[in-house]
Amino acid sequence: MKKSRAVEIIPYEEKYKQYFVQYNLHWLNEFFYVEEHDREVLHNCSSEIVEPGGFIFFAQQEDEILGTYALMKLSDSEFELTKMAVQKAYRGKGIGNTMMVHALQFAKEQLMDKLILYSNRKLENAIHLYRKYGFQEIDVEENSPYDRADIKMEYLLN
Repeated sequence: MKKSRAVEIIPYEEKYKQYFVQYNLHWLNEFFYVEEHDREVLHNCSSEIVEPGGFIFFAQQEDEILGTYALMKLSDSEFELTKMAVQKAYRGKGIGNTMMVHALQFAKEQLMDKLILYSNRKLENAIHLYRKYGFQEIDVEENSPYDRADIKMEYLLN
């Protein structure tokens, strides 16, 4: 029996955009609905995330894309961890952990000071993951970019 290769994290290339859009639309429709801000960021991810200095990554095993996440630049030292999604068939298999470890290590290497994220308490597994890696709850501002966000968390890197 052939042992499958480890999951690796690879950077954004235009050929992977479909997975970024598809996986995120799937979970948004599964648990909530797609907000206008989501549509804008997903369909224009190069101009909304990458070109302003952010990053998009993919979890890949062999030739299959299993998950994705982005670090959207808010300022020179603060980024939003956003659009983290795992293909439904691979949820619960450690892909989120792998992406989170990568995100935190990458943020440290890039000398970022802080990561923030928005979520919803309904996503218990996601909230557990964020807390497990040291994200702390902070107040959600009134003009949050997401209607569904009922929790905001931060991770201080320095």
